[in-house]
Amino acid sequence: MLPLVALVGRPNVGKSTLFNRIVGRRLAIVEDTPGVTRDRQYAEAQQGARKFRVVDTGGFTIKTDELLIKAVREQAEHAIRDADVIVLVIDALEGLAGADQELAQILRRGGKPVLLAANKVDSNKRNDALELGELYATGFDVFPLSAEHGRGVDELMDAIVDRLPEAGDETEPEDQPIHLALLGRPNVGKSTLLNRLLGEERFVASALPGTTRNAVDEELTWKGRRYVLTDTAGLRKKRQVIDKVEVFSAQRALRAVERADVVVVLTDATELGVDQDARIAAQAEERGRAVILVVNKWDLVKDKEGEAKRLREEAARHLQHVGFAPLLFAELRDEASTRIATPVLNEWVQQMQDEHPAPLYRGFPVRFSYAYQVAVQPVTVAIQCNRPAAVDDSYRRFLVNRFRERFKLQVPVRLVFRQKSARTPRGSRPS
Repeated sequence: MLPLVALVGRPNVGKSTLFNRIVGRRLAIVEDTPGVTRDRQYAEAQQGARKFRVVDTGGFTIKTDELLIKAVREQAEHAIRDADVIVLVIDALEGLAGADQELAQILRRGGKPVLLAANKVDSNKRNDALELGELYATGFDVFPLSAEHGRGVDELMDAIVDRLPEAGDETEPEDQPIHLALLGRPNVGKSTLLNRLLGEERFVASALPGTTRNAVDEELTWKGRRYVLTDTAGLRKKRQVIDKVEVFSAQRALRAVERADVVVVLTDATELGVDQDARIAAQAEERGRAVILVVNKWDLVKDKEGEAKRLREEAARHLQHVGFAPLLFAELRDEASTRIATPVLNEWVQQMQDEHPAPLYRGFPVRFSYAYQVAVQPVTVAIQCNRPAAVDDSYRRFLVNRFRERFKLQVPVRLVFRQKSARTPRGSRPS
């Protein structure tokens, strides 16, 4: 298991922007409105030869009785407990607020390495005017930076790597079970499907929505391979979630996604909730999990041929981000662990550059120089480039789709574009 780095801090100090900068792609939603991030979000990052996971947390508030904010705070506390290194993010323009100081006290008592990221230092002038005395008074190492512009982020990442635990064996044994989590809206039949897979009534199945409150695991051996099947609580739109128990049930369901290898998104053929199903599928795809889309209660459909055509058209329109999702799952875990030889990757990158070059950026060409795989689950490839910021979302999606076609993958793929290093000759792997 890779070591974990947690980003914590008050709402709207720039944690999600820093998260996106560290992992090298836009995963977390960034808005000026406080409280946009509610659920923890994980992704892999790499600095030099070291890989680690990063978790973005909701804004940490110290004292409140409001239900949703309490749930967000508990999400942050959970991330802090699991983390090997903690980055406390503050707004350098505002200085240390009372909540920052209280949070710093909590982190000191935890005994884990803590770094203080003073964000929004966007220029040398602002850096020179920054008063660091009160920040150093926290007892933490201080890193003035601009997550928006990338200033000082490399120095922070170097410090994170220095404080990570010694690298151990981070590979996964081949005999580890495949974790399969079922997600969906309430009452779409998740427990019934799992009972069918297991061949016995192990999960409570009821026509009443909300029967399943917790994420429950059961083991299954099929064709010589071991599986852990997880039944989760039904996920509703956030504005419909008012019960405290349901809030925590939804959190546990998303935690099941984080540890799953494959996620089954189950929908009801008689009540296709396209928008909500798309959001649920996005939760799995954003976390880099292989996804299966399953339509349940097919026996209740009379015009099966016509309804099948309609459902495929609906999925094509509303579930584009998981359009790669097939109806198999044993093979998906293996695909998500695929490793592609560096020469083959570079041959593909050169082919893409020759046949479908990136659009010009302000009149200048965007050139790729070197590619290498940095992670699995999801398959993640870093591409060194002369202008990483110029690779827009549409061209990135085009490359991802061509990548899946070339290597016959039906799982999430991440392409990370990094600044070309002058020390890395073309065709040789960086140290």
